[in-house]
Amino acid sequence: MRPDHEVVIVGAGFGGMGAAIEFKRQGVKDLLILEREDDLGGTWHVNRYPGLAVDIASVTYSYSFEPNPHWSRLFAPGAELKRYAEHVADKYDLRRHMRFGAVVEGARWDEDTHLWTVAIAGSAPVTTRYLVTATGFLSQPHTPDIPGIDTFAGEIIHTTAWKDTYDLAGKRAAVIGTGATAVQLIPELAKTVKHLTVFQRTAIWVVPKIDGRIPPVVRRLFAKVPITQRVARLFNTALLEVLMVAGVLHYKKVPMAGRSAAALAKRHLRNQVRDPELRRKLTPDYDFGCKRPTFSNTYFRAFTKPHVHLETSGIERIEPDGIVAGDGTKTKLDTLVLATGFNLWDVNFPAIEIIGREGRDLGKWWRDTRFQAYEGITVPKFPNFLTLASPYSYSGLSYFTTIETQMRHIHRLFGELRKRGADTFEVTERANDQFLDRVTAKLDDSVFYAGSCSTARSYYFNQHGEAAILRPTSTLNALREAGRFPLDDYTYA
Repeated sequence: MRPDHEVVIVGAGFGGMGAAIEFKRQGVKDLLILEREDDLGGTWHVNRYPGLAVDIASVTYSYSFEPNPHWSRLFAPGAELKRYAEHVADKYDLRRHMRFGAVVEGARWDEDTHLWTVAIAGSAPVTTRYLVTATGFLSQPHTPDIPGIDTFAGEIIHTTAWKDTYDLAGKRAAVIGTGATAVQLIPELAKTVKHLTVFQRTAIWVVPKIDGRIPPVVRRLFAKVPITQRVARLFNTALLEVLMVAGVLHYKKVPMAGRSAAALAKRHLRNQVRDPELRRKLTPDYDFGCKRPTFSNTYFRAFTKPHVHLETSGIERIEPDGIVAGDGTKTKLDTLVLATGFNLWDVNFPAIEIIGREGRDLGKWWRDTRFQAYEGITVPKFPNFLTLASPYSYSGLSYFTTIETQMRHIHRLFGELRKRGADTFEVTERANDQFLDRVTAKLDDSVFYAGSCSTARSYYFNQHGEAAILRPTSTLNALREAGRFPLDDYTYA
């Protein structure tokens, strides 16, 4: 049977657009990109909270083949990432393939027709020869199940659904959560609200942020002499690689790398917070790298302001007019901000129902057995299926490293399909098992298993206690393997 589309991609963020660019390079013209939001950009379209910015240097947060010489700062604000996404979509003619407001409910492999049927809420299903899920790691917002939260009479705002028209000036606000989003948001809220209480369950490692405006002369240089920006990118990538590989992945062999990073963060905290009790509360009790660290020059200082209070005794319950803390004290509020992150392991892997050969439900199989994906992109019994935000796929600290690694894998795999005159592929059980054994063995040296992470409450860990997101190799190794994986790790038909 002829499918409605040759390739269907779920998600119009940077991952989905990267896959679309690669398929177009492969000569695939019949593409459909389904996006549940009303525009492209993924997280950079959804998130609009005050202080939103990229949390690694801008020069590394872009496609290497499409550098942006126009970043205004070393750490670009969110609006610039959104504009960059729009630029990429326009330059590579991706918009005409996109369908917005399309909520994908699931997909099922038909063993008779060798096609995927994709179910879309409120619309007729579509069939496709190849299915790609590019729903991102952080796409399913988590709302905490706190007693009484549904009784709160004031305004509740989740950071992924920021209300631009809501005026916070003079409000008594609380923030629940102290992850990377909160680190950016809290200093901005402290400038506006009358009183701010931050409910912290787990402290976060924060290191100094070497930020500032990029002078126009440098931007002009990047535009006119692109190699200068490539050098800057290489330098920043190397720094991130040292932090990730030495400090996190090789923690057991090079413990001083992680300890040095923790010492830097502690010195940064000591320089900004004089109160020893407040410093104690803001100091993590787990090793550096167990949870994604972040950069900020203003986060710690926000807690030294007289109208900002850090609450660490937990939350007993929420009442219509405020929050009762674990120690029994009550904070009266009119605004509650949820910086509670995302639900990865319960609903995000995968973000939709995927049914493969023999009726295998991908989400159930992962949860009943182990989270796994060959080279972080394909799964046995799921023919013609590519999962971009998948177990053991995240390489390095820039998401674009992961995206381009997977683009390279697609290039090699589909090149072999053309060479063989085949139109169906499936990774073998043997290859998948070998890859899983290899990456899990390598993780034994990481901070996740060799360090002290029990109190981190990190989204790196799934419900089985496995750190199953990061690929425990260097980014160079990931890129190299994506272009050289054994072709007989797949079957073709």
